[in-house]
Amino acid sequence: MPTVNVDKEELYTALGRDYTFDEFMDLCFNFGIELEEDTSPKEMAIREVGAHKVDESVSDRPILKIDIPANRYDLLCHEGISRSLLVFQGKATPPVFKAVIPADGKLQKLTVKPETAAIRPFAVAAILRNVKFTELNYKNFIDLQDKLHMNICRKRTLVAIGTHDLDTIQGPFTYEALAPKEIQFVPLNQEKNMNAEELMTFYSNDKHLGKFLPIIKDSPVYPVIYDKNRQVLSLPPIINSNHSKITLDTKNVFIECTATDLTKGKIVLNTMVAMFSEYCAEPFTIEPVEIVYEDNRQPAGVTPDLASRTTTAKVDYINSCTGLKLSPDEICDLLNKMSLEAIPSREDKNEVVVQVPVTRSDVLHQCDIMEDVAIAYGFNNLPHTTPSVSTIGKPYPLNKLADTARVELALAGWSEVSPLTLCSHDENFAFLRQKDPGNIAVRLAHPKTIEYQVVRTSLLPGVLKTLKENKKHSLPIKVFEVGDTAIKDDTQERRSRNVRKVCATYSNKTSGLEQIHGLLDRTLQMLHCQPAEKNGTASGYWIQDSENPTYFPSRSADIYLRQKGETKVIGSFGILHPEVLEKFGLNFPTSAMEFDLEPFL
Repeated sequence: MPTVNVDKEELYTALGRDYTFDEFMDLCFNFGIELEEDTSPKEMAIREVGAHKVDESVSDRPILKIDIPANRYDLLCHEGISRSLLVFQGKATPPVFKAVIPADGKLQKLTVKPETAAIRPFAVAAILRNVKFTELNYKNFIDLQDKLHMNICRKRTLVAIGTHDLDTIQGPFTYEALAPKEIQFVPLNQEKNMNAEELMTFYSNDKHLGKFLPIIKDSPVYPVIYDKNRQVLSLPPIINSNHSKITLDTKNVFIECTATDLTKGKIVLNTMVAMFSEYCAEPFTIEPVEIVYEDNRQPAGVTPDLASRTTTAKVDYINSCTGLKLSPDEICDLLNKMSLEAIPSREDKNEVVVQVPVTRSDVLHQCDIMEDVAIAYGFNNLPHTTPSVSTIGKPYPLNKLADTARVELALAGWSEVSPLTLCSHDENFAFLRQKDPGNIAVRLAHPKTIEYQVVRTSLLPGVLKTLKENKKHSLPIKVFEVGDTAIKDDTQERRSRNVRKVCATYSNKTSGLEQIHGLLDRTLQMLHCQPAEKNGTASGYWIQDSENPTYFPSRSADIYLRQKGETKVIGSFGILHPEVLEKFGLNFPTSAMEFDLEPFL
């Protein structure tokens, strides 16, 4: 859940009264959010670095830390929280947002060039006129952008927000994609003019912006927004131009959002203008901007679209989920407390018609409407009922079997390890002296490091890596793992499947093959599998010499299992080959076994 820091005095002033900590915590809980802490920037800094390192300039103005549901983008700032709480308490009505056309009837235009399709294909924009900024609401304005960037924008990969002083630039605007060296401007809060390639180098070590550079760094073209005079407004998703910087004196704000996901771009723009249009000279008015795609990949239109969405919810569904017996009128009254305008349907007595405002992009289904009814009614007020059906839980059979194997291996004196399920391709194949058949291992499309390239097809590499990190322990070292591997399987919907396996190793000054052999016999017998003759017909297991390249020549065997007349190889054991030990950095003889556990279900 995102945490929003709200100025305590400003919030209580907006709500029209002061609250004790417990009173406001109860109000937040009733509304479906959570008050985490009453603190101050200075107090937080002291806890983090110590009082001796905190500068006197750090503010000690009280703030409230409030946890917000991840899909409630309208609550990521003071404006949204205070407005919603006032409506919830019946002290205000939800605002009505209006799109206002300029007096001359001419809208500002943003033209999207065809080449942007290769990098960030979509753009939306809007204008707030005659805004009155103060230090507090200006800070809220910047904080909301940061919260949106880290939340719905997915760290600017899906959407990037740019805000500009409209009086310093001239429309019409163009959104283009150019080679880095062709883009020249002075970045925000800088004095030196640089091209986009130099900018990437300049901000490579920046703690705030450096993490966003990889989004476009390797692209042959970078997105850029120009005004009529070829003045750069922004280089999304990295930084704005210093030329159009917003200050406390800014009156007219041009907001643009570039996106790889148009729907999320519209949600972000709607949230920005809905929250801060209250500071316009005429509150809750927004000037739309005309968006034109030169290649017609999207129809021309204006943004933002401030119209409410109409949806419906069934009365019996809401009552069955909440355990209540509410009438349509009572449901509508509760929804109005949650800023959702609702009326009973004229066509269906079992239905309510809900107008969803642009601020409530989280409402996607009637279950979301039901949730708001439950919140408005009060979770603590919902009736307690006994379920009409009863069920008895039981362990998943494979997990129960795996736990049984773990217990037996541990009782035999082996210690359990839990390596990672990802490993390098070489560790999974070459280090074990095995060849990759090409149709077994599940590969990661874009691995971040060479250590995590494939999902393991064997437990042995992880166990041996664990041995390497613990080889200073006294000998013998006896470890095991019971866990999942993954192999490709085109017959499955996900085109792969898990295979539960058992793996154990014994390391000492001598190979200890007899120890591993004894552990294998003990484990299989505890799984109710008895030794059987190779040429017989009885169910059971037996071992047979093999030439597995992972093991020392003539010192390995395959494990055969016969069940219901069917025979198959379920695993192997033996003394590990010296080359395998060398690859994993081990300098003592080691014996290992590995077999599939699932046949014993």
